[in-house]
Amino acid sequence: MTENTLFGMGNPLLDISAVVDKDFLDKFGLKLNDQILAEEKHKVLFEEIVKRNKVEYHAGGSTQNSVKIAQWMIQKPHKVATFFGCIGTDHFGEILKKKAEEAHVDAHYYEQNEEPTGTCAACITGDNRSLVANLAAANCYKKEKHLDLDSNWELVKKAKVYYIAGFFLTVSPESILKVAKHASDNNKIFCMNLSAPFISQFFKEPLMKVMPYVDILFGNETEAATFAKELGFETDDIAEIAKKTQNLPKENNKRQRVVVFTQGKDDTVATKVTMFPVLNIDQNNIVDTNGAGDAFVGGFLYALVQEQDLEECIRAGHYAANVIIRRVGCTFPEKPDFH
Repeated sequence: MTENTLFGMGNPLLDISAVVDKDFLDKFGLKLNDQILAEEKHKVLFEEIVKRNKVEYHAGGSTQNSVKIAQWMIQKPHKVATFFGCIGTDHFGEILKKKAEEAHVDAHYYEQNEEPTGTCAACITGDNRSLVANLAAANCYKKEKHLDLDSNWELVKKAKVYYIAGFFLTVSPESILKVAKHASDNNKIFCMNLSAPFISQFFKEPLMKVMPYVDILFGNETEAATFAKELGFETDDIAEIAKKTQNLPKENNKRQRVVVFTQGKDDTVATKVTMFPVLNIDQNNIVDTNGAGDAFVGGFLYALVQEQDLEECIRAGHYAANVIIRRVGCTFPEKPDFH
């Protein structure tokens, strides 16, 4: 494995997590275990949450989490994972840079000063958390100002495996297409994630433009069901949805599309093969399930860049998710214990 073998691009967010009470949730109209995009009324929330005692800052953003987990499992060499995204020229941006460096990810951020670095407030109550994402700078990524620059595009060309979460479709579909086409034209592996039901519902057009280039598609059971509904598959059987998704039109015929749908504690469904049971875990050991999906992808990518088979990729994904749900945020111990 060499530097920059794995390429990721997405929304870099700084997760700000703090323990809050029910009054705090009610004040801002938040639901338990929900994920929403910030509105005007949430501005004050961000000012208040940083004043809480024991506030924790973690580098976040779905794609960035996944490549970071992949790099953590690889350990050495450093900088096998590359990450592109947009941040602001501010304190939070500096924290993201520092955290990426600590994780040994080769992050190349597009920095601009019109919008502040994106944040995600994680309001924790007991073992629930409510997430409020304020994309801000993350929404300002510009293909011609960053991806198209020779020095950056060289890093894209160095990669063999590409991963972009569906969330980035709301920001720069043209950047995704450029990377996806490069992967397809050069018989490299392009991976994508359905990410959230709203992507299939409201960003179906850009999603379906990229789909012919997708070699590996990830998603969870809820996202899969929404995707199937939007495409008129007329089935809610998850294995059937995976099969129909696999058979959607594809550009590079040298690689058959692989579809991987996780279902929380239930078996992971993957095309080409059967069902894969997840690792058992005592409910009491689950601290925080957020980031579990990102971690699953991270572990999967770790095995994928080493050209392991699908079964091994899924086993690595299950391992990483199992580690992450025992901890707050998408964080991990110093070293993996995966054999």
